[in-house]
Amino acid sequence: MNGLEGLLAPPFSRRGFVMTSLMTGITLATTSVEAQVIHTDAAGLVAGEVRIPAGDGPMPGYRAMPEGQGPFPVILVIEEIFGVHDYIKDICRRLAKVGYCAVAPELYARQGDLSTMTDAKVIVRDVISKTPDAQWIADLDAAAAWTVTNSNGDASRLATMGWCRGGRGVWLYAAHRRDLKAGVAWYGAMGGERTTIQPKTADDVAGEINAPLLCLYGAADTGIPVAAIEAARDNARGAGKSVELIVYPEAPHGFHADYRPSYRREAAEDGWSRALAFLKAQGV
Repeated sequence: MNGLEGLLAPPFSRRGFVMTSLMTGITLATTSVEAQVIHTDAAGLVAGEVRIPAGDGPMPGYRAMPEGQGPFPVILVIEEIFGVHDYIKDICRRLAKVGYCAVAPELYARQGDLSTMTDAKVIVRDVISKTPDAQWIADLDAAAAWTVTNSNGDASRLATMGWCRGGRGVWLYAAHRRDLKAGVAWYGAMGGERTTIQPKTADDVAGEINAPLLCLYGAADTGIPVAAIEAARDNARGAGKSVELIVYPEAPHGFHADYRPSYRREAAEDGWSRALAFLKAQGV
């Protein structure tokens, strides 16, 4: 068993895709929509929107990878609550520039059209809380399989990286996927409400992860206490798992998001460098 057998065993209802293509530009659901600080071009890359077979239809996503035959190590990029917008696409290109095939499936495409939503609280209420964990985990598996067969991906070098809600996703996916080599979680919540469709928190599965994790958090994050992150790290280590935690003293939630006022350049750049070094150290 992989630690999430109770989560994945019940059938979940597939539904039609509300979003059949990705949004253009930056999410509207921020207190201050700003221009991105970092712009990564696609020179030397194969980059753009893709359709990923997901069992119940083509799932929109974004892929960026180097030109050439590969095979390339694979990074599954798990979005924030705001969808696969230009910031997430740029992250994929940043990863491709250093040799990865990065794929970001739109994991909330069935639950709502994130391109039109302007209120983060409404997104959480109407989209995030109604997306079964079993659904997006299966979608990441589908994205991984598609990447290997259609994008010169190397199945033996698979990792994941996620931000905000996607940081939580890194923990849960690491507990699900036995062949995952590494995961990088950027300020993902450790606790939260347990529901029928989201039965486990990241902390619940800390002792069941199958891959080493690097966790990048901010001490000024008012929604994620440092003590909660440290407790999850200690739970994982107590079970013989590998978790490295870096806490940036002055960084708030979203410190890597270079299109929001929360962006902290020094912490974001240091975290990015650490993330790439961590992936390399894990053989990805």
